[in-house]
Amino acid sequence: MEQSFQTSFIPKKPMVEERVRSTPSIGFFTVIAIFILFTVLLVTGALYFYKGSLEKNITEMEKSLNLAKGSFEPDKIAELQVLDKRLKASSEILAHHIDIIPIFKALQAITMKTVRYTNFSYDLGNQANANVTIKINGLAIGYRSVALQADLFATKDEGKNFINPIFSNLTLDDKGDVLFDLQFSVDPSFVNYKTAFSAEGS
Repeated sequence: MEQSFQTSFIPKKPMVEERVRSTPSIGFFTVIAIFILFTVLLVTGALYFYKGSLEKNITEMEKSLNLAKGSFEPDKIAELQVLDKRLKASSEILAHHIDIIPIFKALQAITMKTVRYTNFSYDLGNQANANVTIKINGLAIGYRSVALQADLFATKDEGKNFINPIFSNLTLDDKGDVLFDLQFSVDPSFVNYKTAFSAEGS
């Protein structure tokens, strides 16, 4: 009797070995990138809501400002604006106004009785804060009076405001009196009306 062998064509083990795929681990830079992404998203969202809040506040402030404007009288505001412009213009005119009276007072204090002035003129100059130039024509009884008068300009306290007084063109008239020209300068602060007014008030 012949022995029967049972053969099977189904392999007991798989012919191809299965390879196990290992999942790659998350790198350090990937974690940082994800963190930065979430941070940017959060900041963007916060800025969006903050912008909306600001716009809402601006709208409410505009409404409050319009209500406040409505509570004032427009005619009164226009009147006050005109008054403010006038006050500013007056202050500017006052600051640049020239007062010649201090010069006359100083001349009166140092001028001798034998000297009199026949003509007076002044030049303010073209530049700001420039010295004021004074030109005077006068008459004196003799050359001695002219010399003494020149000394008084140099020595008297009232003459300290007169800068470089110069007597020139000394000539005799038909009566024997001496005609002369006098020129000097004064500091603009000495003839400034605002300064003089403040000094008188104090």
